[in-house]
Amino acid sequence: MRKFSGLGLGLSLAFLVTWFAFATKPKAQTSVEQAARKPVVVELFTSEGCSSCPPADALLQKLETQQPIAGAEIIALEEHVDYWNHDGWIDPYSSPEWTERQQDYATLFKNDPYTPELVVDGQSQFVGNNAREADVKIRTAARNTKTVVAITPGKPDASGSERFAVSVGKLEGNKFVDVAEVWLAVTEDALHSSVSRGENAGHVLHHVATLRSLHKIGVVDANGGSVSFTADPVVKFNSHWNVENLHVIVFVQKKKSREILGAASIKIKG
Repeated sequence: MRKFSGLGLGLSLAFLVTWFAFATKPKAQTSVEQAARKPVVVELFTSEGCSSCPPADALLQKLETQQPIAGAEIIALEEHVDYWNHDGWIDPYSSPEWTERQQDYATLFKNDPYTPELVVDGQSQFVGNNAREADVKIRTAARNTKTVVAITPGKPDASGSERFAVSVGKLEGNKFVDVAEVWLAVTEDALHSSVSRGENAGHVLHHVATLRSLHKIGVVDANGGSVSFTADPVVKFNSHWNVENLHVIVFVQKKKSREILGAASIKIKG
């Protein structure tokens, strides 16, 4: 685990924690099992400049691709922070926006930003390579009542843009007055880097669900009844992104408490 300040907390933790329990579970689920799953957003704050991060990247990949936790549809966001970029390697997927998002969580959790860090549904955070803690927190989040979120894709146009129909059902889990914002993210799978400098020099790093863009598209009407929000945002896909590896994700998140109330994800068809 590495702090924002750059102070090392030791590398041994990153390599001692294992996730063998996940590797032994089947990847495929029946349609009935899939339907019973509730969406849980799992965010990983990571960096290619951090030697403690590759095991956490691998854990996130297993969580997303194997979906090993009964009752949970894991929606992954891999967010590369930029505060490691001064240590010899510029992470090509890093952004100050993702650093700022992590800082918002740090304020909530009353700690300093560090990598790797996992955040589950905006409500729990822990060292990002801790598979056992991930299992517990994801199972807990999956038992919560979720706000229904739906995304319907349109037809892509010649410019590389696509319109999506987004709807949010009755707002759940907002007993205390807090603005519920609707966010739209684009992630890309199967990215990799051959790192030539910094702590991971000489290694090829592989990524999943790398966050490419994140925008707020509206605010939920708390008194909206069975449908509390609708929108038809246009998403512009960068020409450097591999369309076949993209997902569009929509989630509802409280502005103050940061709790994620519901989410949905679809894979883009190239």
